[in-house]
Amino acid sequence: MEEREFEKVLKVGEGVSVEFKRCGNKPEQDTFETICSFANHSGGQIFLGVEDDGAVTGVNEKECLNIQRNIINVVNNPNIFQPSVPIEFEPFKYQDKQIIRVWVPLDAFVHEYKHEIYDRMADTDVVLRLDSQKSDLYLRKQSSYTEQKIFPYVKLDDLELDLLDDARQQALIKRPGHPWGNMSNEEILRSAGLYARNYATGEEGYNLAAVLLLGKEEVISSIVPAYKTDAILRINNLDRYDDRITVKCNLIRAYPILQDFCKKHMDDRFYLENGQAVSPRDIIIRELISNTLIHREYLSAFPAKVIISRNEIVTENGSKAIYEGPLDLASFSPMPKNPLIANFFNSIGRADELGPGSKNLLKYVRIYSGEEPSLIEGNVFRARVPLVRNSKSFEIDPLVSDFVSNAINKKGYVTTVEVRDALGIDHKAAQRELLKLVSNGVLLAKGNTRARKYIAVSKDQ
Repeated sequence: MEEREFEKVLKVGEGVSVEFKRCGNKPEQDTFETICSFANHSGGQIFLGVEDDGAVTGVNEKECLNIQRNIINVVNNPNIFQPSVPIEFEPFKYQDKQIIRVWVPLDAFVHEYKHEIYDRMADTDVVLRLDSQKSDLYLRKQSSYTEQKIFPYVKLDDLELDLLDDARQQALIKRPGHPWGNMSNEEILRSAGLYARNYATGEEGYNLAAVLLLGKEEVISSIVPAYKTDAILRINNLDRYDDRITVKCNLIRAYPILQDFCKKHMDDRFYLENGQAVSPRDIIIRELISNTLIHREYLSAFPAKVIISRNEIVTENGSKAIYEGPLDLASFSPMPKNPLIANFFNSIGRADELGPGSKNLLKYVRIYSGEEPSLIEGNVFRARVPLVRNSKSFEIDPLVSDFVSNAINKKGYVTTVEVRDALGIDHKAAQRELLKLVSNGVLLAKGNTRARKYIAVSKDQ
């Protein structure tokens, strides 16, 4: 955690989603009461090593790991917590003092600590005694789509309306004749379900989906204070990072920023599909980023992450899990966490339907790295894609390179059959070698199937 960000937390003080706790060699009992209340309310973050008044005292640095293990053991003990609470830790230094940030996500379950149900009210953990209180909590937990929550005081000028002009054009490119082409901005917002009425309460206005998709940054931070996406590169500096960006703008603006970060730090590979060169890397990034932004529980305090390391890219985000465990990408029937946001992204061509998108991820990861992605559902959703850096499978055979160079110099092109016959390799092997040259920007493929010719890429291209 950056010092400036922590100082802002200290200045604001404790609240419905922030708690300070002193901590000696092990956490105080009331730490677990707060974990339970945060999990039952809307998630939150606990700072161990900070007094109630915001004075930073720190924790014993030598006991930092043991403190974390203690908390994990308690929250996963079925005799103490029921059900267990998924938590994440972030140890960091502030003015040479060791602090531990404990993230508690919102989830779909009602949790008990030592057979008591705790809820968060203002900056206090309270035990729910009355049946009516417990019933209200269960009903609150059953609310399916938090993106539909209406904020009646959000106005049209709280949204970045210029983004709707681009959205309108993108929708028309994807689907000529799209009805958005003849709609005003307000009509598009209503058509997309971003302005709605709650017929049970009578509330009317822009909902959380509208704020997340199009809202100005200060509006988003006011309504969803924990919202952000961290993109991190860890290859040489494994303790911290080699490159990092923190994205807090709306989802429409966040998408290309995160996409560009990933492209910057991932090797590209090209693949011929129906005679056209495609980039498996770009398709993988598109699916991972859209999935991270769209299928996320935004009331969770868990910060979304995109982490690129030497061998893999991993995304993590808070989720409202229906079930837990690995997903079978070839066969599972997905259910979108935020259908309004998903439909908007789909309309402007930034995401497929969830099922096809997952199958695309499976297909192109196999092409890109020769391995398979893994997606694990839970209160924190994790996606992992193996990477190939400087792999020998992409090295070019010098015999192939020499033959291709000579053939192009003589007649201007070369074919797969010519490479196959000249070098005595099978047809697929010859094709793979030529595709490597395409991937490296040396050759350009012209034509389809067996009539395909490979020509040199012009220096002007």
